Amino acid sequence: MGGVNLDFRTPDMLNRPTGRPDRRTFAIISHPDAGKTTLTEKLLLFGGAIHLAGEVKARGQNRRAKSDWMKIEQQRGISVTSSVMTFEHQGVTFNLLDTPGHEDFSEDTYRTLTAVDSAVMVIDAARGIETQTRKLFEVCRLRNVPIITFVNKVDREGREPFELMDEIADKLALDVAPMSWPVGMGGTFEGIFDLIGNKLHRPAATDSGHFEGDSLPFSGLDDPKLGEAVSPEGLAKLHEEAGLALGAYPQFDSDAYLNGDLTPVYFGSALKEFGVAELIAALTALAPSPLPQPSATGTVDPDDKAVSGFIFKVQANMNPQHRDRVAFMRLCSGRFRRGMKLLQPSTGKSIAVHSPILFFAQNRELADEAFPGDIIGIPNHGTLRVGDTLTEDEAIRFTGLPNFAPEILRRVMLVDPTKTKQLRKALDDMAEEGVTQVFHPQIGSQWIVGVVGQLQLEVLISRLEVEYKVDARFEASPWDTARWIASDSEADLKAFIGTHRNAVATDRDGAPVFMAKDMWELNFHENRNPTIRFTATKERV
Repeated sequence: MGGVNLDFRTPDMLNRPTGRPDRRTFAIISHPDAGKTTLTEKLLLFGGAIHLAGEVKARGQNRRAKSDWMKIEQQRGISVTSSVMTFEHQGVTFNLLDTPGHEDFSEDTYRTLTAVDSAVMVIDAARGIETQTRKLFEVCRLRNVPIITFVNKVDREGREPFELMDEIADKLALDVAPMSWPVGMGGTFEGIFDLIGNKLHRPAATDSGHFEGDSLPFSGLDDPKLGEAVSPEGLAKLHEEAGLALGAYPQFDSDAYLNGDLTPVYFGSALKEFGVAELIAALTALAPSPLPQPSATGTVDPDDKAVSGFIFKVQANMNPQHRDRVAFMRLCSGRFRRGMKLLQPSTGKSIAVHSPILFFAQNRELADEAFPGDIIGIPNHGTLRVGDTLTEDEAIRFTGLPNFAPEILRRVMLVDPTKTKQLRKALDDMAEEGVTQVFHPQIGSQWIVGVVGQLQLEVLISRLEVEYKVDARFEASPWDTARWIASDSEADLKAFIGTHRNAVATDRDGAPVFMAKDMWELNFHENRNPTIRFTATKERV
């Protein structure tokens, strides 16, 4: 019963770069309250981005991480925007993309996951796989994103490790490879045994809120000295469970992990800092360096000399005092330098990037250069939108960042009609961010706002009030869903629009949209008009 073989750590399997700085660009996905914010804080602590646990917390009543900067996030205690945090650890630069923790912001999450090369899935040891975790996992599966699993809160009462491992395997149809194992859980918790490094991490006698215990090396699970470090009951349980786990579950296989077919599983407690160091080590050793990205003309390799990247997020008013707008770009190839000009294929124009920035939550740092895998912020005034490509090679246009058809449609009503201009700007800004759709009906003057979830409407109203000083409300609309419409026959499309003018609108690009009262009506028109394409997604061109 020795440790796990480390022979898998070969340069080819690890997809390490040659001639460019090493990067790990990853996201953390979880169900709300699984401990994502705490784990983020501890990763930053271990990475040296902060010095004391708790520094990314706000003082006073709203004890939220600084990545949760929007007013409604502080009030609700949830994350509804995607933050980017960059830190370094042992010569590797980590770009951590924090994803929204609420399902109503699944669009933002999907696009954020297009910008990462791997993910950490956080699971509450007492709750196991929850609804939102499963939804986020399915998004990762669509893109074959490699996932490392972190079973959190093992120092509290929870489910048995085998039950959790089997649930991951069964519900997610994913092979699981145990990389560490808890010595007891909850009231019987005595530490974590690292099956890779053959070390036992024990808690301190005092409960100070973070790890002040010790890490003891052993030759393996059979080392007789292990009995001196844990209780007889703990030793017997560890021998039985860890030995069985190593025999029952597959060993870690790098190819299976990189293909998204296997997840290495680590147990720990983010709050007490158990397993966090092992998680960073796993990201360093196992997670892929920047991967090739899909484009309309084939994949773009990180080692290509031409600088290229895509905009996966636009955030307005990150600093309300400056009314700024920042586009988040994932750099895919080349060596980016501050001040260089990049082509925007959607407009055919070039943009000089004079003030690119790196992020730690709201804190910013000017980036003189950046490399594949890095996330840089580009301040702009509405010229960049979600899905845009920026490149030195005019043949490149990245794909896979769609807008999604809304599931809730509402009319916008102004309390003060004199604020029409401000409302139009606000709606345009937020449509530009890609989290809401704004439609202009062919008949009538009221704008229609389309969102995926109810919480998006609440956030929209809150932001209108706080950021734009606009008092507005929503009214029910006659429509329930929407689809973009197109046809190879211009005459057929024109005839359809003419017949259904009361249910047709245009989006901010002028593309026609059909709004249906319910799915039955949508299906009816789809069947009756075979030459018309009704699509639920639309990519930036």
